[in-house]
Amino acid sequence: MPELCRFYGIVIYINFRDHNPPHFHALHGEYEAVIDINTLVVEGRLPRREHRLVIRWARIHQDELREAWERAQRHESPGRIAPLE
Repeated sequence: MPELCRFYGIVIYINFRDHNPPHFHALHGEYEAVIDINTLVVEGRLPRREHRLVIRWARIHQDELREAWERAQRHESPGRIAPLE
């Protein structure tokens, strides 16, 4: 589970060769959500504030997330993405 980013106690990661559709995982404490990179539809649960922060971050970095997904599918390091400031 390569970590892409960490901000405000939220950890963002992508699994190598994970199933479609392209997505990333967000963890915060005992909460976990899976977010579709293309639609930003969320499965799972995050607290309201963290949910909003993750979606804001994903909108800013959507192209980078797509590239990270493609690299992870090739079993390459997906790299790092800047945190939300």
